[in-house]
Parts: sequence; structure tokens; C-alpha cells
Amino acid sequence: MTGIEIPEYRTHAFFGLDDKWLPTADGELTHYHELGEGTPILFLHGSGTGVTAAANWWLNLPCLAERGRCIAIDSIGYGQTVVAPGTAYGIREWGRHALRVLDALGIDETWIVGNSIGGWVALQLAIDAPERLLGIVSMGTGGAKKTAALAGHAKPELSPAGIRRTLEQFVVDPGLVTDELVNLRYQAALNDSASSRLREVVAARDRDRDELPLDLDALSELEMPVLLIHGMQDVVIPVSRTWELLNAIPNADAHLFSQCGHWSQVERAEEFNELVSHYLRRHADR
Repeated sequence: MTGIEIPEYRTHAFFGLDDKWLPTADGELTHYHELGEGTPILFLHGSGTGVTAAANWWLNLPCLAERGRCIAIDSIGYGQTVVAPGTAYGIREWGRHALRVLDALGIDETWIVGNSIGGWVALQLAIDAPERLLGIVSMGTGGAKKTAALAGHAKPELSPAGIRRTLEQFVVDPGLVTDELVNLRYQAALNDSASSRLREVVAARDRDRDELPLDLDALSELEMPVLLIHGMQDVVIPVSRTWELLNAIPNADAHLFSQCGHWSQVERAEEFNELVSHYLRRHADR
């Protein structure tokens, strides 16, 4: 791989996470955060405006690092990960990037915790490369038919106002969307190509809603454990999505949070961490 200069970027102290950088392909430098030791747990963020690994998982990584080696990446096209010219985006491309990260870290098998589109990527990886996955935890799993909120995501605005509108769709309690959080998420998402990248990744995501929906027949063949988590008041991905997947995946369990929207790992962070930690512990002991 060709050498790439490590950017001077530093994740804001608000998130409490150190930065790491990993060459994962020629011209590609993956930005990530890592805490804990033991069984690998790869975290894949969602696709909301201004998303980064830190701004998706900052309330979860310190707790779940007691359960294993937590690795939270900025997927290609998002955050501070450096991509090569001509990089393609899409569900399979984000999955292949995840595999490149695992390969570069020398990890053969991992759990994946995926939020929204990250859960969609995880389940597609379970179909395409099941030998690399120990199991999946997916929240508000993406790939569903468009809701009015999803249609709004097709025209995102990378600005503080655009990020506020996105985050307020994610939660029941708008008080969680503070000025500080909006500004930090905005600043974390900026780089020289942020606006043009955003259009490309959104176009790829929306293309794959039509061209690469999750194959329920293929999911019915999965043998790995899967935990599906959903907020009952999720207006981005309806809770019926979890019911659809639960009926397709033979070893799936589900947990529904009341008075919770699309951002369960933030809105119900303490209970989310306890739930996921218990699930990982129970299945690690089998």
C-alpha cells in the first residue's frame, strides 16, 4: 500500500475517544477508535448527515469495551477516513471496506454492532461472508422501503441546521439534540470533500434500496446469532422492519424500546449497553 500522511485531525474531547489511523488499501486510510481487549466487536455507524463513528458510539464504546475489543470505524465516504480517487460507495462497498479493516488488523472473525445502514451492511456481510462474522447486533436496520423521513434524507444538508433536523428525527426527546452536539457533529464531519462526498454516498445508499434489498430467503439460512433492536417511535425506519427480519432470520431475537426513536444507542444508552453486553456475554459462553 502506498503511504498516506496521517491528518492532523483530532476528535473533540467531548466524545472522549482517541484517534487511530490504519492503511486499508492503496490511497485509503481508515480513521477509527479502539477500546478494550478480547473478542473483536466492529461498530458500523448509520448514514445521517454529519455522521462519524465518534458521534454515533461515544456513549457505548467505554461500557462495551468491558466485553471485548471494540473497533468503531468511519466508513468510506464518511468522517475522516481518507479514500482513493474514484472510490465507489454502496452497501457491498461499505462491507468490503469493513473486511479490509479486519484484514489489516489481523482479525479473522468479529461481532458487528450496526446502526441503521450499518445494520444493513452487517446483514449483507452475513450473507456474503458468513465465515467472518460471529454474530450481529442491529438497531433500526436499514434497507427498508422509504418512509417520509427517509425521503428527506435523500436531500441532506451538511450544515448545523441540516444536522439538527436529522438528529431531531432520530429521537423522541428533542432536548437530547443540544447546540453543542449539533456543532460537534458538524465539525467532526467536515473535510475538504465533505459536501461532494455526501451527495455520492447518499446516491449510492438510495440506489441500493432498489438494487440490493436484503434477501430474506438468504437471511433464512443464517446460523449466527442476531439481536435486532428498535425504538417503538422510530419514524426513520418503522418498527415493522424488525418484525420482518425477525420472521426471516432463524436465530434472531428482538428488543423494542418504548418512548425511543431511531437513535436507541443514544436515547436509551445505559439500557442499550446493558442489553448488548448481556447478549454478547451469553453467546460468548456458548
